[in-house]
Amino acid sequence: MYLGQLCSLFIRQTNYYVAQGRAVRRVISLFDNIEDLVAENDRRYEVDEDADHTLDQDRLQVGYITLTNTLRWFHKKGSQMEYDDYAQMLKMGADGARGDDTSKLKALVSEWVNREFKPDPPVDPDDKHTRGFINDGCGRLLCPAELNWNDPAVRTGIRDRSDGYVVTDLSFPAFLYEKYASNPDDLEDGLFKGKILLQSYKAVFTSPSSAKAIEGDGDGADIIENNRRARKACFGAGKVKKHVAQIIKMEKVTPRSIAYIVCQVRFALSSINSWRSVDGDFDYIQFWRTVVDFFEKPPGREARRRVDKLLEWWTRKVFGRNRRDDLSNAAKANMSVNALARQRAQRDDALFDSP
Repeated sequence: MYLGQLCSLFIRQTNYYVAQGRAVRRVISLFDNIEDLVAENDRRYEVDEDADHTLDQDRLQVGYITLTNTLRWFHKKGSQMEYDDYAQMLKMGADGARGDDTSKLKALVSEWVNREFKPDPPVDPDDKHTRGFINDGCGRLLCPAELNWNDPAVRTGIRDRSDGYVVTDLSFPAFLYEKYASNPDDLEDGLFKGKILLQSYKAVFTSPSSAKAIEGDGDGADIIENNRRARKACFGAGKVKKHVAQIIKMEKVTPRSIAYIVCQVRFALSSINSWRSVDGDFDYIQFWRTVVDFFEKPPGREARRRVDKLLEWWTRKVFGRNRRDDLSNAAKANMSVNALARQRAQRDDALFDSP
């Protein structure tokens, strides 16, 4: 009986850490190992507070902070446990989640491309060999922002990998842009507002059904309905499956979650069958870093303001306009319910103090 209890406890702990690990690739770091994040945090305790750090080191440190904010138990339990005791389970969950999302988007992206662009032949939901630049719909979305896919010379040059048309991680693909078109004089205009990017984000973090409606602001309908069903299930025997954002208590869209979906969509559009960090001339690791740095390392105050505004746009699109938790105490104090309570108390105090 005692042995059986130990086995049951071990299974529960394993399942818990595997489930927790599913957030790692999605919102913390797509490519960095947890030990690298921890090592960078430890290194900073050993150097002067005003010491200079490289861009890569800063990125790792933000990753560690994101890790401890996402897995709030990590700092305490991570120091109590041997690394090998939980690292493998977290990695199992992390890679499993990435694989599940890849499979989900493989089918959904083909459906969306076929519906919007009607390529001939259409994108096969099961065969990656029909994708990439040989397919007009996928090629249009993968085409570098600085090139015009409608130009036959561009299509031929990209497919032949001719000089001047080699596609690398140094180019933003068209699918990142609103209406899939960039402004050469302002390449930030419309960036990270692509329809298929937003659809994919919602499909992974909220639900595939929520990806059907992306016009206007998100109203949180799927989240509200899921919560309603969860409360109803408390009084019955059924269980309601929570979506990713609920499981990790995510209420705002984050830079690294966008970077994760960017890479997933790029892979879904490509003709590569298995997940890899390098696809021909395109380096996914460097591209993920480019997207993360765009949000986390803006060059100045105005660029930071534009990034914040973009993240607010994303949060509205995915989670709706509910900003109750963002209200300051001063803003809440001036609202009529609180203002009335304050006025009533003041009147009572005035009557009590009067002779």
